[in-house]
Amino acid sequence: MSTSVLYMSVSLDGYVSTPDDYLGGPDGERLHKWFERTGDAGEQAAAVKELIAELHDVGAVVTGRRTAELMDHWGGDLNGAPIFVPSHRPPGPAARYGYPKVTYVTDGIESAMAQAKAAAGDKNVYVQGGYTGQRALAAGVLDEIQVHLVPVLLGGGHRLFDVLPREIELEVVRVIDTPDATHLRYRVGRAG
Repeated sequence: MSTSVLYMSVSLDGYVSTPDDYLGGPDGERLHKWFERTGDAGEQAAAVKELIAELHDVGAVVTGRRTAELMDHWGGDLNGAPIFVPSHRPPGPAARYGYPKVTYVTDGIESAMAQAKAAAGDKNVYVQGGYTGQRALAAGVLDEIQVHLVPVLLGGGHRLFDVLPREIELEVVRVIDTPDATHLRYRVGRAG
């Protein structure tokens, strides 16, 4: 069965982007510099390669509209996986006509996640976007959170978990420490 996992790179002060949607720094990629360490030798590089391989081997993607539009819907698919975008508005022309693997879901995050899990089969569902992650947590349809905690303070921007409806317990699944990021994996607790 598929597992839904929110994958996000986050600054130490909790931001996933600056106020102007850059991902930190003038080139907009500071929060993703840890990806570049795969060419290094050793145990840490192997761990980073494993994390990246996991991202590339997902069965479906659930992403927020803002993220999807900023990324131009990844050209219509993300590593071959279908993309589901929960939104209250219909898609723009490119997503509507040019990207057959992109589905806008207008009846809520629960429906988007159910459709993505059905499409993913036994592979993970890659959940992307702070707002989408918050909505999935609130609806009880997010299984795990993979945070790549980057040692930088952005000082402002868009927070990963800005508004949650209640306290949510997490169980630590794994911790991988590298010079460029600490990679934290959590299982989301379910209300009993």
